[in-house]
Amino acid sequence: MSFDLVMFGGTGDLAWRKLMPALFQAFRHGTLPEGGRIIGVGREDMGTAKYRALMQSRFDNVDLAKRPSAEEFGRFAAILEYVKMDLSKPDDYVTLANTLNERNADTVVMYVATAPALFTTVCEQLAATGLNTVKTRVVLEKPLGHDLASNRTINSTVRQYFAENQVFRIDHYLGKPAVQNLFALRFGNALFEPLWRREHIANIQISIAEDLGVESRGAFYENTGALRDMVQNHALQLLCAIAMEPPINSHADAIRDEKLKVLRSLKPWTKEALTHDVIRGQYTAGTSGGSKVLGYREETGVNPNSNTETFVALRAEISNWRWAGVPFYIRTGKRLAGREGSIVINFRATPHAIFNSNINVANKLVIHLQPKDGLELHLLAQGQASRSVKGAAAQTLAPVQLDLDFDKRFGSERVGAYERLLLDVIDGRLNLFVRSDEQEEAWRWVEPMIDYWANDPQGPRMYSAGTWGPSASSAMIARDGFCWSEES
Repeated sequence: MSFDLVMFGGTGDLAWRKLMPALFQAFRHGTLPEGGRIIGVGREDMGTAKYRALMQSRFDNVDLAKRPSAEEFGRFAAILEYVKMDLSKPDDYVTLANTLNERNADTVVMYVATAPALFTTVCEQLAATGLNTVKTRVVLEKPLGHDLASNRTINSTVRQYFAENQVFRIDHYLGKPAVQNLFALRFGNALFEPLWRREHIANIQISIAEDLGVESRGAFYENTGALRDMVQNHALQLLCAIAMEPPINSHADAIRDEKLKVLRSLKPWTKEALTHDVIRGQYTAGTSGGSKVLGYREETGVNPNSNTETFVALRAEISNWRWAGVPFYIRTGKRLAGREGSIVINFRATPHAIFNSNINVANKLVIHLQPKDGLELHLLAQGQASRSVKGAAAQTLAPVQLDLDFDKRFGSERVGAYERLLLDVIDGRLNLFVRSDEQEEAWRWVEPMIDYWANDPQGPRMYSAGTWGPSASSAMIARDGFCWSEES
């Protein structure tokens, strides 16, 4: 199967940090279909030879294991080409069309790794030059809009020119191996699914913590913030994967139908809930990794009086029979005490204690997303016998854990998130991509928070860089008698 993959924003940060390394890994693994061509699109005036040299230099900045040797890159570079385009000029799309029509590949992927404001322009111009054929697939990066209205506008425009099964709204968290194994854990094994409900689970925590600040993306982050950047997409998609009912099969729409039901079942926000169950924060100067770091308002491109949130913690509930009354806690932020992505399933304690033990720890399942990738099952096991009680040796319990490290278990067989997702786009598999109605429902749920903060004179709560965020986050979860996983 021949394919052309057109990368709009082909010289940008996402292209060289994520997309090109992922495509190279697929090339190295032999999973990238033969007969392929990758076309980088950018405003810079350069030819294909210079573009190949630029990409080769960028590979020096990726992880060592993902860097190609000179020989490997030479073979990979043979499928790289470059087209100079100003995305606002219709004539430049004609040039692209001529380049694509020369080869007439079986599949054409348009990866729009640009500012969201250009999504509609690109789709309109692709259609105007006849590049919206049935063999065309369009990949749209998040954020898709900045609120419900803008998201609907983008989706409405895209639908004028492309069918829903041609549109791949990418959320790279769905491509992470640990998330794939979450689906396998639930729906490929009989062990956990009977326990995966309100009768056995006390609470669920989703944490996506970063120890870095906004780096060079201050201007972008000012218009986005943690809620739009992480909660509306990544965190809610993880919540759906945890909470969805078993789909009738593994087809894309069967899976996405069940995720949509979860989003529609999220308990609506009230003014009281917005006050007590949502915490927004912003990092100030502090220490990270042993070095002093700037506060958010001191970062390049950031308004010195900014109220943009760099931290969000919230409490959500799902109003259905499986999950009624179970709190879901979501937390994400920058400049926190560590880089950690995890889902923690906290099970209820045993209904009656028969062991003479002071340990007050219930079972939990930890799904690690980053930087570690794997599962941990925390149990209690019998330790040494202690003093006798009424003639019998008392049994003391001790916490133990079963640890499955996916990298150690599968090693070189692992497939990265973007590598998996790009291969799925080329093959036309939609299972790991977000449907428009899912996206709109997620925006509908987060929009009350956006509106509330716009009229909240208090602003974000400050927290020192290198900590786990505002103390109000711990107080919020403590009201239910729980604590965040690192505090337990």
